[in-house]
Amino acid sequence: MSDVISEYQRWKQQGEDIRTKAKHAMESRFRELLSAAVEIAEEYRADFGGPLKAPAPITAFRYKATAKGKAKKAAKAKPAPAAAPAPARVELPPPKPSKEVMGLQKRLATAKKKFEDAKAAGTPTRVLEDKIYEIEDELRLAGQASA
Repeated sequence: MSDVISEYQRWKQQGEDIRTKAKHAMESRFRELLSAAVEIAEEYRADFGGPLKAPAPITAFRYKATAKGKAKKAAKAKPAPAAAPAPARVELPPPKPSKEVMGLQKRLATAKKKFEDAKAAGTPTRVLEDKIYEIEDELRLAGQASA
């Protein structure tokens, strides 16, 4: 009976060793792939000027691009730190403006066009300047309300 128990304990220890080795191998592979992804994202941003979007299932990839950009193109990207990989940040598209803001922007564009036309014609523009100021103020207030 003790023979079976000692054999079982040996088998359990071997399983634990293999589990530990597999865990370390997976972590290393993950860091390598993450480093490669960071390099590709940096190159994409440098060449095309925008962030590379991650696929839909990936919800958190918090890597922040460097501010240097073009200067870093010639240099090799540094690999992710061994302790914890730094995933890239997924850029979300800016929220669409509300109908109110879109209406105000349209009114502002119309008022500016009228102002330019009046200015070119040599007619008084004070009323139009005031109107533009009022619309811009409404836009600022609408922006604060949505934030």
